[in-house]
Amino acid sequence: MDVAKRLYERFASLLHELAKFGSIGAIAFLIDTGAYNLFLLGVDVGPLTSKVFATTISATFAYLGNRYWTFRHREQSGLGREYFLFFLLNGIALLFGLLVIGFTTYTLHLDDPLSANIANIIGVGLGTLFRFWSYKKWVFLEATEPIPVELPEAGVKQDR
Repeated sequence: MDVAKRLYERFASLLHELAKFGSIGAIAFLIDTGAYNLFLLGVDVGPLTSKVFATTISATFAYLGNRYWTFRHREQSGLGREYFLFFLLNGIALLFGLLVIGFTTYTLHLDDPLSANIANIIGVGLGTLFRFWSYKKWVFLEATEPIPVELPEAGVKQDR
């Protein structure tokens, strides 16, 4: 039992980040899938354009959720820098989805809604693996100083 406890203590931070990242990702996935189907089937936009629109919407949600919940304990290196890197990396991850959807639609000639959604899910899965790794590495950086558990009360002098 000690081994399990030590392993948990060692990886607790990573497990919590993964759980939060997964929660935000699940909601972003629902947004992405819903928007993809809305644009593809409802508005009758092409499959690649539908994916770009859906990813833009879901990535905006994911940025806000990951910045202000998943990685809120990490250092903030400036909204402009983070936002730029976040969307640059999402653009790279979007390529995974576009390649899978494009291959399915234009090479395999499978353009029915089920095939389109399976291709979308595979692309999202590949992109998610890339995004988790890249966000931790380049966007939401480790804090250089420990974040205080409690903020000092107003009007109380702190001993230094």
